[in-house]
Amino acid sequence: MNAALPVLAAVADQEFTLSAADFERIRQLIYQRAGISLHAGKQAMVYSRLSRRLRETGYRDFSSYLQALERGGSDHEWQEFVNCLTTNLTAFFREEHHFHALVEDLRARASKPIRIWCNAASTGEEPYSLAMTVVETLGTSAQAKILFSDIDTKVLATASRGVYTADARGLSPERLKRHFMRGTAKNEGFIRVKPELSRLVEFRTFNLMSTSWSALGDPFDIVFCRNVMIYFDNPTQRKVLERTHAAMKPGGLLYVGHSENFTDSRDLFRLRGKTIYERV
Repeated sequence: MNAALPVLAAVADQEFTLSAADFERIRQLIYQRAGISLHAGKQAMVYSRLSRRLRETGYRDFSSYLQALERGGSDHEWQEFVNCLTTNLTAFFREEHHFHALVEDLRARASKPIRIWCNAASTGEEPYSLAMTVVETLGTSAQAKILFSDIDTKVLATASRGVYTADARGLSPERLKRHFMRGTAKNEGFIRVKPELSRLVEFRTFNLMSTSWSALGDPFDIVFCRNVMIYFDNPTQRKVLERTHAAMKPGGLLYVGHSENFTDSRDLFRLRGKTIYERV
């Protein structure tokens, strides 16, 4: 694996040099901080994202920047480091079959307050899709709360604003009209979620590598953690699944991404539907 690493450093027109040792340090640091397992082929991605941070902070090379982080980097700079290396890809009602299933799950729990955790969902399209499904299924007075968390503070700030382009993917004309306000004048071409949706969602920064899961509050009925575990190695996946299990009510439902399979953790979750697991 390491034999391929020095190639990036040899490219003449690059502003900075990313050595094999620098890349390995970056891999170790993001694994320690966020549990993300970077593959050896990600040098170009790492260079592209972190080189912007070097320009903003004034460091002349990756080695100096990483050394400063390791020798007492501020909480702010560590957060910027993590923000640079997290992947954010989302859309409204992505993996639509989940939301059809969610309708039935919400109806089955309608007689009691419902707690939903939407984790690592980037710029907010996913939690607002959940909120729309709640309102459409149970009405605007539904006893439901959605906790939305992400490790990336920048995407979390975007989500909390609830403002998107009017041509955002995944929204039907009916939903646009029912759940969003259209911008006018200088805000033309943008939409903002209506208060009936935003009141359902609480925003919080949360790192899945944290040991303070009790801070999430009461156990959840439903957890959306989709296309997150693919960035973790097997031991980290198991650790997160164990903590997720502990944060859920018995019989709670875990919705995961289309490429994620946790049948090896049958002691924690049993498959109930297409990429939907039930807490044992």
